Amino acid sequence: MKHGKHYVDAAKLVDSTKAYDVNEALELACKTASAKFDETVELHVRLGVDGRHADQQVRGAVVLPNGTGKTVRVCAIAKGPAAAAAEAAGADIVGDDELIAKIAGGFMDFDVVVTTPDMMGRVGRLGKVLGPRGLMPNPKAGTVAPDLGKAVSEAKAGKIEYRLDKQNIIHVPIGKASFGAEKLMTNLDTVLDAIAKAKPAAAKGQYFKSATIATTMGPGVRVATNKYGV
Repeated sequence: MKHGKHYVDAAKLVDSTKAYDVNEALELACKTASAKFDETVELHVRLGVDGRHADQQVRGAVVLPNGTGKTVRVCAIAKGPAAAAAEAAGADIVGDDELIAKIAGGFMDFDVVVTTPDMMGRVGRLGKVLGPRGLMPNPKAGTVAPDLGKAVSEAKAGKIEYRLDKQNIIHVPIGKASFGAEKLMTNLDTVLDAIAKAKPAAAKGQYFKSATIATTMGPGVRVATNKYGV
């Protein structure tokens, strides 16, 4: 694969055979961000589990202390007091049956969908539409909750969901390059601590196989994960 000059120059700063200390890795990742826009910093963690087995699935959600740096558009499917709470918390779109029909018809102008447990019977019809986009509300992600005001506030504040892909890797954003290493460090610690605590009982051997940090347009920087104890 051919890369541009900026990428090639950035890659020269990174020793691909080395696993860097977390703080050094973040400083290096920020240094390699050369695009004209504020690049997202992403964390990619390979786990020593087999996601094909239900008892080795790793999934959850966590609020990043410093947010994601992205404005999150929240869609709340609710009625009555829950809808009012969602609206008061800053939900961008609030509705019930009419909104469900609108989404079924192709409306997708949002980043997160939250709802209450009593609405899931109706929201379940949207599985084929929201599922492939990773937007289907789920209790484990905190997007199906009785306190919808809290769910909306957390989504707005920078709550992210983490889950295994088919290669047993978790991909999550941890902020923007403009945050600097210190703020990114706080976010990264929060994510890795959450993933460490989510280690399935059925997982054997080394849990964190590898971790890499990369900006949107930059090269990957390998991170030493021994401080997280798994």
